[in-house]
Amino acid sequence: NKYYWNRLLKNGLRTPDEYRKMFTFEVAYEGMNLYDILANCERILETTVRSGHPRFINQLTQGVDMISFVGEIITSSINANMFTYEVAPIFNLMEESILAHMREYCGWSNTNSPLNNGDGVLAPGGAVSNLYAVLAARHYAYPNIKKSGIRENLRLAMIISKHCHYSLKRAAGLLGIGTDYVYEVDPDESGRTSAEKYFFVGVTAGTTVLGAFDPIEEIAVVCQKYKIWLHVDGAWGGSALLSPKTKHLLQGIDKADSFTWNPHKLMSVHLQCSAILLKHS
Repeated sequence: NKYYWNRLLKNGLRTPDEYRKMFTFEVAYEGMNLYDILANCERILETTVRSGHPRFINQLTQGVDMISFVGEIITSSINANMFTYEVAPIFNLMEESILAHMREYCGWSNTNSPLNNGDGVLAPGGAVSNLYAVLAARHYAYPNIKKSGIRENLRLAMIISKHCHYSLKRAAGLLGIGTDYVYEVDPDESGRTSAEKYFFVGVTAGTTVLGAFDPIEEIAVVCQKYKIWLHVDGAWGGSALLSPKTKHLLQGIDKADSFTWNPHKLMSVHLQCSAILLKHS
């Protein structure tokens, strides 16, 4: 809002026009010498928020951890392609191991073997993780869609909470389900909708505005009764599982089918670090 914007301007943030006067954003046809490049780098650092500062407080991210910083340097210097095992064998095994460990926090496995206890992948961000969840749910309910597509007589529908992340509704548009068939439900109200084929229910563990947690346990009972895929978007609040004081906020996560968890938020891991975890392998 206007008050918040004015406070930011008083604390050093400038308008876009002011930054355009300070920097040249146009692509130049001539090169720049090293000293000018370094001078520009210094000016960028001076005019950018120091997210590693002890007093940096944000509603979505929690600064920079030094171990994560070193890890970022190592991975950037190696510049390995995770698509193939022969190029990045260690990183591929690391990803399998860490995803299996994260699934253990969901109560989905009792062993470190990633092959027998669900699945998952590190994604470019929470929005993509949620997209993968909707895609997995659709394939789980109607695997033939992968080849034949969505036919007119098959009207799929999703149920999400009103305060969920916009990416779930966007996923419906991208995957051919249609945003008209995404029904937003107030967790504090009861209601009935008239769509034909519910295949996905999306709840939130830590909404971006209010930090609210949907009652996973209660919703899971209904999803299991009607055999509907339950996805928990814990991009922001998923890290509450790590603390005995807060893990009760995600009670019932063991009954979910998929889970989005962003370590780059509450765990101070470098951007981007998002995991989509699946109970089913």
